[in-house]
Amino acid sequence: MKITLKDGSVREYDKSMSVFEIASDISEGLARVAMAGEVNGEVVDLRTVLSDDCELSILTFQDEGGKETFRHTSSHILAQAVKRLYPETKLAIGPAIADGFYYDLDRETPFTTEDLEKIEKEMKKIVKEALPIESFTLPREEAIALMKEKEEPYKVELIEDLPEDSIISFYKQGEFTDLCAGPHLMNTKAVKAFKLTSLAGAYWRGNEKNKMLTRIYGTSFTKKADLDEYLTMMEEAKKRDHRKLGKELGLFMLREEGPGFPFFLPKGMALKNALLEYWREIHTKNGYVEISTPIMLSRHLWETSGHWDHYKENMYTTVIDDQDFAVKPMNCPGGILVYESEPRSYRDLPLRMGELGIVHRHEKSGQMHGLMRVRCFTQDDAHIFMTPEQVKDEIKGVALLIDEVYKLFGFKYHVELSTRPEDSMGSDEDWNLATEALREALDALGMDYVVNEGDGAFYGPKIDFHLEDSIGRTWQCGTIQLDFQLPLRFNLEYTGADGEKHRPIMIHRVAFGSIERFIGILIEHFAGAFPTWLAPVQVKVLPISDKHLEYGEKVFEALKEAGIRAEIDTRAEKIGYKIREAQMQKIPYMLVVGAKEEEESLVSVRSRFAGDEGQKALEDFLCDIKKEISGRVRREIETKE
Repeated sequence: MKITLKDGSVREYDKSMSVFEIASDISEGLARVAMAGEVNGEVVDLRTVLSDDCELSILTFQDEGGKETFRHTSSHILAQAVKRLYPETKLAIGPAIADGFYYDLDRETPFTTEDLEKIEKEMKKIVKEALPIESFTLPREEAIALMKEKEEPYKVELIEDLPEDSIISFYKQGEFTDLCAGPHLMNTKAVKAFKLTSLAGAYWRGNEKNKMLTRIYGTSFTKKADLDEYLTMMEEAKKRDHRKLGKELGLFMLREEGPGFPFFLPKGMALKNALLEYWREIHTKNGYVEISTPIMLSRHLWETSGHWDHYKENMYTTVIDDQDFAVKPMNCPGGILVYESEPRSYRDLPLRMGELGIVHRHEKSGQMHGLMRVRCFTQDDAHIFMTPEQVKDEIKGVALLIDEVYKLFGFKYHVELSTRPEDSMGSDEDWNLATEALREALDALGMDYVVNEGDGAFYGPKIDFHLEDSIGRTWQCGTIQLDFQLPLRFNLEYTGADGEKHRPIMIHRVAFGSIERFIGILIEHFAGAFPTWLAPVQVKVLPISDKHLEYGEKVFEALKEAGIRAEIDTRAEKIGYKIREAQMQKIPYMLVVGAKEEEESLVSVRSRFAGDEGQKALEDFLCDIKKEISGRVRREIETKE
């Protein structure tokens, strides 16, 4: 048996070996940190026995598959602890998720935060017991009988949904047995650092008609230091929650009268408009034209695009003059109609059309989250129509534009290339051409990327940009998608240099993604303390007393005249109080004005970045701040030695 390892080396064995045995043969150190194996692309248990030639990777906690196995085991330890403490509890499902795990449970008496402490203590006992984890299988009928005997109705239901000839897998640790496809660790003792983080309600199988269960969330790590770091980050995230800051800073609101439909308040609109102004500037610079397409279009269009058949449950529909219409969930079909509106020649291509289009998508009420998940949002779409020869350069152009955007805000990011999924449209030739074009563009730019096999859109491969915010969380925002299918469905054409008709290739791309979501990310990234160019209020004028109001008003008018977003605090409060309040509102600059300032036409400058910056002539301050705003400078907080 030949085993090809991740580094390309080959090991030969004259007998069957488990993944764990092979890991031990490679190195005892590797075996100690191994969580799972990946055999020919499939994540498996370390206990899995290999008998045939294959490709094998040993997965540690640093690998996604290893991390998932570790956290899936953590969820079983949680369930075992619950069953020990509250044996009447019925088990539903307990998967690993991004950053942790959860288990859905059915108990008559709702769980409380005090219960979580007890469960954690019991989990620590289970880890200390170092229980070996064993897997076994049963025929379907025996599996049903076992779960009925254990009085686990949710497990019975899951098994009954499987085909009659299914072989059902289980995992056992000590007295605890759970229905599970795995993989899992070899022993409970590896899960040393964990924390149960929260409680939530969850409908069985995600269906609102089913019973509401309790979901216990948790996270786990191999080291306590990593757990502590994560918990610190989560505490910081709570302080930065965009919903909390959005309310405190008067940026946006959400009302019962419009669930999932955000209201932007005056300060929020100032922020949004500054962002859109930047969007328009960079797109004009990069050769885009801006269009606007209708919010509602006929059923016929959505049938042609495929949305009526594949996306209808997420669309809002209505009837006008006995015809079905849909509110657009995407901008692409409208952009295609613009392309179709006149004959196109190869000389017109590439045609880059940008649209800040408002789209509506029906999201379930339980899935909505502030600005991050809404039913109505502005998508910073662009659709590029091009010849096959132009594909590579256009992809490079979009990638560089997205890079420019993220760097401006101080985001780090990583790139993923997603290839053809099983459920896809189009020829092998088209897919190969599209995938290679994306790959070549990334290689030409020298961008590091990870390949996500089979994770592309049904109509084409894509590049996704995952940005990292100031506290280490990642967000998928920018995307570049190649599409051969919609031009085919809509029979799009251009006249080539040969005088013949040809089909254009289409790129769908966003830089921000959803403007609303991006604003939510920015609020949390900057903790509401935006760079001056983005700040809803850039300067606050603070007269020391009523005697200086007139001069304060004069300064305020000069700021407005210069195009600076400014406010003046005319209240009869002490100057210290006014300063503290302006600081709470995270305003970049405060101009304190009193007798001396009025006499010499000066302003005393305080900033969020450096504190007291001394006195300046008003003209000098205006010159400095205008330069900072026009250059979209991101001033850092100056630390005092």
